[in-house]
Amino acid sequence: MKRRIALGLLHSGSGSYALLSQASLIGAQAAIAAVNADAAMPVHFIPVQRDPGGNADAYGPLCEEILRDSPARHVVGCVTSLSRKEVIPSLEKLGGTLWYPLPYEGFEASDHVVYTHACPNQHLLPLLDWALPAHGRRVYLTGSNYIWGWEINRLARMTIVQAGGAVLGERYLPIGAQDVERMIDEIRATCPDFVLNSLVGASSYAFLRAYHALGLTDPRFTPERCPMLSCNLTECELPPLAEAAEGLIAAGPYFRGSSGWPGAAEFGSSHEAASYAAVTELARLLAYHGAGSEDWPLAHLLAGAGGPIDPGTHHTRLPVIIAQVRDGAFKVIQHRGEVLGDPFLSRNLTTAALPLRVVS
Repeated sequence: MKRRIALGLLHSGSGSYALLSQASLIGAQAAIAAVNADAAMPVHFIPVQRDPGGNADAYGPLCEEILRDSPARHVVGCVTSLSRKEVIPSLEKLGGTLWYPLPYEGFEASDHVVYTHACPNQHLLPLLDWALPAHGRRVYLTGSNYIWGWEINRLARMTIVQAGGAVLGERYLPIGAQDVERMIDEIRATCPDFVLNSLVGASSYAFLRAYHALGLTDPRFTPERCPMLSCNLTECELPPLAEAAEGLIAAGPYFRGSSGWPGAAEFGSSHEAASYAAVTELARLLAYHGAGSEDWPLAHLLAGAGGPIDPGTHHTRLPVIIAQVRDGAFKVIQHRGEVLGDPFLSRNLTTAALPLRVVS
């Protein structure tokens, strides 16, 4: 007999970053179906789903609702770092665990969160390590005006300056805002070697379309002369961008058709892959430890079970891949093998000189 275990799903079906959230939900649902159909797996997940509708203030109450009103102790979801931080107090109060399957800015290791996507030593730092010698050290930074944009650009700025480069401009937009004209004007005026785009959702789409239009009228801003770089854009966001995505260079643990993700099937994007991995790894741990382990603290669940998750930081060993959009699809430029997530950059010798701080 399979053990029936409630599993929370916390994803927004609408809002400015809905495509990322929907991709994450698709991966989680596919994994639930696979676990439930596997006769050899003694676990059967019962999804308990809530939709915050893209409202950051709704994530905490809905997470608390899942943990309070259902038997679920584990929740898969959240998209932005803002939403992740909103649910941590509920997890701490009610003894739950969040499986967070999106790239984030690092400098966090909660006792109640498992991080199954990439952190800066798995996306930003390898991307800059590749881009600075390949394209130059004069860089323009953009970002959404919350912790992801702030921290990614802070680390980028330090890395660029340490490499002898210069940040020519740094601009932020509220999540969902699309008034990108000032950014485009500054890029035209400063003419950087490349642009690092840390905008999210609709803001990023508006910026990429405007930058593509700039490149059509000014050859200084073509992908060959001044490429656009990203640590968070994946295949799930290519359809609304169409030709505006051409030439974009991104870093991540998986791109469609790439190899290296442990046990990977063919996923639509790394958001799907990381959500799928979260659910299947949770199922493996619950099967390994046996009945009642779904109620254990995360530290007990990870202890002695092996697998890709570091019991010390709850971060995952992942492939590090750099890819570029060509003819509507990501093509791998460089595959750096698997790297263990290092949220505080304590193992990365190339960034040892960076001043570090805990992000609260």
